[in-house]
Amino acid sequence: MNTPDSHAESRADSAADLVAAEDVLLFVNAAITATGQREFRSRAVDQQLSLDFLHTYVRVNYRRVYAASLALDINHHNAALIVRRLLETADEASPEERRTEGRLIAARLAALPPQRAYRLFGELRRAKVNNRRTRAIMRDWLAARPDLGHDAVKYRAGLKTVARHIHLPCPEGRGALAEVGAFLFRPGRLPRYEHGTLDAWRRAHYEQGAVAELPFTVAEGFAAKHGMKREVFLKRAAPRMTRLERLRTQEQRVVGDRRPDVDLTVMPLTRLALYVLSLGFEERSGRRAELTGALRAAARRAAARRAAARRAAGAHAGSWGRVHAVLDDSFSSSGSGQKRRRPLAVALACHHLLEVLAAPGAYRGLWTSGARDALLVRPSGPTPLGMRILDALEPGADGTAPDRLVIVSDGWDNAPAGLAGEVLRVWRRRLDPKRRTAAVHVNPVYDAEGFDVRRLAAGVATAGIRDAEDLPALVEIARFAEGRSGPAELYAYLDRQVARFISGEGAVS
Repeated sequence: MNTPDSHAESRADSAADLVAAEDVLLFVNAAITATGQREFRSRAVDQQLSLDFLHTYVRVNYRRVYAASLALDINHHNAALIVRRLLETADEASPEERRTEGRLIAARLAALPPQRAYRLFGELRRAKVNNRRTRAIMRDWLAARPDLGHDAVKYRAGLKTVARHIHLPCPEGRGALAEVGAFLFRPGRLPRYEHGTLDAWRRAHYEQGAVAELPFTVAEGFAAKHGMKREVFLKRAAPRMTRLERLRTQEQRVVGDRRPDVDLTVMPLTRLALYVLSLGFEERSGRRAELTGALRAAARRAAARRAAARRAAGAHAGSWGRVHAVLDDSFSSSGSGQKRRRPLAVALACHHLLEVLAAPGAYRGLWTSGARDALLVRPSGPTPLGMRILDALEPGADGTAPDRLVIVSDGWDNAPAGLAGEVLRVWRRRLDPKRRTAAVHVNPVYDAEGFDVRRLAAGVATAGIRDAEDLPALVEIARFAEGRSGPAELYAYLDRQVARFISGEGAVS
């Protein structure tokens, strides 16, 4: 028999579940967008303090969810923070939690760039985190590295720190591990190395020809030591540069009117958008066909990759029907000195991805500035989101409303202030109460003061975004923020993501 007390307890449990779900979504938004760096409206120290509080709060109150976040598309900065804090507080977890955490940590470390992993291991050593599980995780990660000799040259300090921390056996004599040990701890002991990169490092001290055989970041130091001309060095080093190194040095490698070969069609979408925005208007116009083609090719690849990894999200080309987007190119989209033009690059990349996801000919992108040429957008002016949302909600020529409304903005609606929220509130309550049009706001900027990304209206889901490639997955997460899916569905979703991530099916790109 149900009593008033049992009803009250049920309501309390339900309210607690809703609060927990909101906390989880808030943390996921922060872990996707925040990097502890300066933003347009907040200092780096504010970002760091806000992020530190959120990590502590969620780890203490929702440890299982905190660890499960490693399986989501969070950024590398927060992934490293989560790994560190889980390992530092291993005594707070149950044996079952530690087993799951260990598998999540191993899978996430495999997806981290090696320099971040080495930096994380150094932080663990300085924090004196030296339990058996931590040493085993480090040891397994090192064992999976494809070339420790290369790491010894490029990440020498990091590898040396790890080797000392886990007491890596480096025997005397010959063999790959023996040579790495001699290179790290007994330099100059061997007259030569069998490993090509290690021996190139030895020869580069007195032989200019060996400099080009080294990783680019190491070779730069030797080139300066030998007084090599920059253009000569870059020409020799080009074959061993990474894709991003080629892009960063592209302007320095121009010979006459001939540009160096950089294959833009293989670049990730958001990174490519950042590159396009770094170019002047004249160059963008002159290379219109090349740049637009590269952006569209990157968008098609992103849609295909996400469709394969997350079929449940329906993220394949043409699957989203009629899509109208409001894209923020106001002055605040210029970002900060540490994240230059990042918000605008996300909007530009989303513009091209949404064009692919929409049905053929059924996409319409509206920039807040009124710009009609996406390739030539620049950060300028106020943020009239409300006016652009009104335009986006207008039915098409056939009288059909959009199937999806996507808003890409930092949420600082100021022309006039608050109009966007009021438009969305009235539209959702009076004009579309049955939610025939799915609406989502994706925000690339973390609001340190609010411990979340800034929202426009309660009736429209908001999700943090760092890379446009994650948009389909974030739309899937955003439905939980709308309130149409309950906490049980949210936790079931997280469990599915953890299972897929650990098995390698949903590896973070």
